[in-house]
Amino acid sequence: MTLHLPFGSAAGTTPGDLVTLAPQDVGWEWSGLSVVRLEPGVPWSVTTGDAEAFVLPLTGSVRVEVTPAGAGGPPEAGFDLVGRASVFERVTDFAYVGRDSDVVLTSRRGAEVALPSARCSTRLEPRYGPAEGVPVEVRGAGTASRQVTNFGVPGAWDHAERLVCCELITPPGNWSSYPPHKHDATRPCPTVNEEIYLYRIAGPDQVTPSREGFGFHRTYTGPEHEAAGLAPIDLSATVRDLDVVLVPHGYHGPSVAAPGYPMYYLNVLAGPAAQRSTAFCDDPAHAWLRGTWAAEGADPRVPATSAAGRVDVASTLRERSLR
Repeated sequence: MTLHLPFGSAAGTTPGDLVTLAPQDVGWEWSGLSVVRLEPGVPWSVTTGDAEAFVLPLTGSVRVEVTPAGAGGPPEAGFDLVGRASVFERVTDFAYVGRDSDVVLTSRRGAEVALPSARCSTRLEPRYGPAEGVPVEVRGAGTASRQVTNFGVPGAWDHAERLVCCELITPPGNWSSYPPHKHDATRPCPTVNEEIYLYRIAGPDQVTPSREGFGFHRTYTGPEHEAAGLAPIDLSATVRDLDVVLVPHGYHGPSVAAPGYPMYYLNVLAGPAAQRSTAFCDDPAHAWLRGTWAAEGADPRVPATSAAGRVDVASTLRERSLR
């Protein structure tokens, strides 16, 4: 399995299909991802088949219309997603669409849209997720501070069978997915998830995605993976805008934002467990780092965004001084 997919290497056959990854394409069972670039006023259609999905605007606004697969007639549901100018500009609204659905996306001015997905057995009704209801969390401390936007995780969004998603923003020079962690079939992990990382890297203006910026991604295995019969992994990759990294198993992290270039990634997780979970196990060699965070404090550059837009660093510092 090729784990690092630079931009273009996972593109579909139709113009505008920037990323097309079904589970069978990558040799696993559950997680998938599509990214599509919508031309102004041109509808884009997809049938979800045996997978549920989120419709997540990366840039632009989107009209979503959903009909049971093959039913024809008027849409079962329709949502107008306000979206955002950039993933570094604000937290977006989104939609959930169930398996066995015909979905049509249209954008008046053009858009880029991610459709993270997971195989499932039950068709759930379409549903709208408002940006104002998305929990935003600051995780880590110091140079390991990052923003976690929990739009599709258990507890924040429970209208899904298997699909789990969140977004992260890492300030320039900081480390995310740290300490390295795993959620696979080795002890003592309580759950198994296949994971996809979709990266976006901002350019010098700190907002507009650009291929000139870069970051780094690390995935590796330990002796416990060899003992469990899992293939060895030793990946250290330079990632750029719209690159994808697959994590079938093993410790993943850190994801490092190069100085000068904010890093975003969309996490897509799904697995065989009956209950959705984001549970993980740290690499025991580095787990001690979590104990240092309380004394160190969070980087004032996070949170970077909210449903209202970009967050001012000075306001963040004032708010924390009043706590």
